[in-house]
Amino acid sequence: MIVLASASPRRQELLKLIFDDFTVEPSDIDETVRRSIELEQYPEYLALKKSRHVAEKNHFDDIVIGCDTGVFIGDIMLGKPKDKEQAREMLKLLSGKTHRVITGVSIFYKGQNISFSEVTEVEFYNLTDIDIDEYIAAGEPMDKAGAYGIQGKGALLVKRIKGDFYNVVGLPVGELKQKIKTLL
Repeated sequence: MIVLASASPRRQELLKLIFDDFTVEPSDIDETVRRSIELEQYPEYLALKKSRHVAEKNHFDDIVIGCDTGVFIGDIMLGKPKDKEQAREMLKLLSGKTHRVITGVSIFYKGQNISFSEVTEVEFYNLTDIDIDEYIAAGEPMDKAGAYGIQGKGALLVKRIKGDFYNVVGLPVGELKQKIKTLL
């Protein structure tokens, strides 16, 4: 059985590209990260915590997939905005700049673990206050790291990407499929 340790509807849709049938069992871990972990390793570290937690509960013989995505600009990691004002601040920070989207993925199967991070560079157009207000009014930014979703109206903010598009959505399906093949 395949188990996705995430409640994200976007990840569920993407996982359907690989598997027709899987179970969703979100982990309820404490997402605190030890200070010794480098900032850009946070997503992979959290993905490992999530997949291990679900695998150890009652899925030892199943393939358990944990994920976490972060948006990084300079030495700052942007998570999901708490409110519209924080979304506005994040979008202003990303405006006209290139940032990195890092998705950490961890797979547990019969005591084995493979974890990896996928990195995609995303460049935003220069955004006006009107652009930002219109995007926030569309309601998309609130449940997404970095306050945007490239798969929706957030695509209008993006000038170019370098790397895996699906990684920016939240699950690098091509690399995930290749890693799972090595476990089976």
